[in-house]
Amino acid sequence: MSNEALKMRGHVHGTKDAKRVAIGSGVGAVIETYDFIGFGTAAALYFGTAFFPTGDPVTGTLAAFATLGVGFAARPIGGIIGGHLGDKVGRKPVLVASLILMGVATFLIGLLPTYEQVGLLAPALLVFVRVVQGLAFGAEWGGAILMSYEHAPWKSKGKYTGIVQAGFPVGLLLANLVFLVSVNLGGELAWRVPFLASIVLVAVGLIIRSKVPESPVFDEVKDSGSIVKNPIMEVIKTDWRSIVRGIGLRIAETAGYAVSITYMISYLHTQQLADKTQTLVALCIASAIGIFATMAWARLTDRIGRRPLYIWSTAFALLFGIPMFLLVNTGMFIFVIATIVISYAVCQNSLAGAQGPWFPELFQAKTRSSGASLAYQISAMVSGFTPFITTLLFVALGWMGPALLFSFYAAIGLWAALVTRETWGKRERQLADEATKSTPQSVNV
Repeated sequence: MSNEALKMRGHVHGTKDAKRVAIGSGVGAVIETYDFIGFGTAAALYFGTAFFPTGDPVTGTLAAFATLGVGFAARPIGGIIGGHLGDKVGRKPVLVASLILMGVATFLIGLLPTYEQVGLLAPALLVFVRVVQGLAFGAEWGGAILMSYEHAPWKSKGKYTGIVQAGFPVGLLLANLVFLVSVNLGGELAWRVPFLASIVLVAVGLIIRSKVPESPVFDEVKDSGSIVKNPIMEVIKTDWRSIVRGIGLRIAETAGYAVSITYMISYLHTQQLADKTQTLVALCIASAIGIFATMAWARLTDRIGRRPLYIWSTAFALLFGIPMFLLVNTGMFIFVIATIVISYAVCQNSLAGAQGPWFPELFQAKTRSSGASLAYQISAMVSGFTPFITTLLFVALGWMGPALLFSFYAAIGLWAALVTRETWGKRERQLADEATKSTPQSVNV
C-alpha cells in the first residue's frame, strides 16, 4: 500500500454518521436556499412595486435587483467569518448559527412595511435584512459541504456532498411552490406568506442540525494542535491561486444561474412571454428535476473525476447562451419549460454537483473551511449584481446582451476548469480502491 493510501486509512470508509450528516447538512441547505432564493423570486415579481414604486416598471425592477445584489455582496463577508470560525472552533457551530441568523432575517422580511406605508424607511429596512441574509448564507455553504465531505467514504465524496448540493434545488422548489400557491392570495399576502412560513422550516432544521456530530477531520486537526491562528490570512498567503481558480469555477455556475433563472423570471414576465403562474410552474419542474440531476452529476464525478465534467458542462453552457433566448422568445410554453430545465438541470446542477467534492479537495484540512468558503462566496458578488447588469444590457442591446453575458460567464468557468488541477483522477481512484480493499471498516472513526 502506498504512503498516501496509508495516510487515508483512518477515513477510507467514512464515519458511521456519514449519511446522517449529509442529510442534516442537506436539510439546512434546503432551508437557507428557500430563504435566500425566495428573495430573488419576490424581487423579480413583487418588490419593484412594493418597495420601489416608480412610473417606469424597469426602474422598479432595477432597484429590486440592486437590493438582491446587496445580499450577494454580503456573502463573502459571511464566508470569511464562517470560514474562519469553521477552521477555529469547528464546522458544526457555524452551521447552527447561520441557520438561526437566516431564519430570523427571512421571517422579518414577511413583516416589513412597504413604501406606501413608511416611505423610504421601507427599502432601507429591506436592504438591511438582505445584508443579514447574505451574511448567513455566506457562512452556510462551507460548513455544510465540509461536514458532509469529511464524514464521507473516500470513494464516495461526490455522492455524499451531492446530497448537500441537492438541498439547493429542493429549497428552490419549495420556495417556488409556496409562491405558486401564495400568488392566489393576492395583494401583499402573495409575497409575505412565503417568508413568514419559513420559520417552520427553520425550527425543523435546528432540531436536525443540533444532532449532527462534529467533523472527524476538524477534531484531528484540533487534537494534533494544528489549528491555524489566522486561517483566512494563511490560506490567502499559501493558496491564493486555488482561491482565484475557485472563483472562476464558481462564476460559471452562480452568475450563469443569475442570468438563466433569476433574470429570466423577470424577462419572461416583462416581455409577456409567460405569466407569473407559468413561470413558477416552469421553475418548479426544473427544480424537481434538478434535485436528482445534482446528485447524479455529483456521483458521476466519483467515477470520472471532477475536472472532465466541469469542462464539458461549461463548454455546453458557452454554446447555449443564444439558443436559450431564441427558445423562450418563441413564447411557446413548452419551449420555456425546456429552456429553464436545460439551464438549471444541466448548466447549473452539473457544476454544483462537481463543486461539492472538488472545492474541499483544493485546500489543506487546516484551512479548508476558509479557502473553500472564500472561493465560493467571493464569486457570489458577481452573480448578485448580474440581474441588475443583465437588465441594463437588455435595455442597450436587447436579448442578445443577456445571452452573450451568459456565454461569457461560461467561458470564465471553462478557462478555470482547464487551469485547475484534477483532485480525483485515475491515480487517486486507484489509491482509493487499494485502500478500500486492504482497510477493514472497523478501523474507521
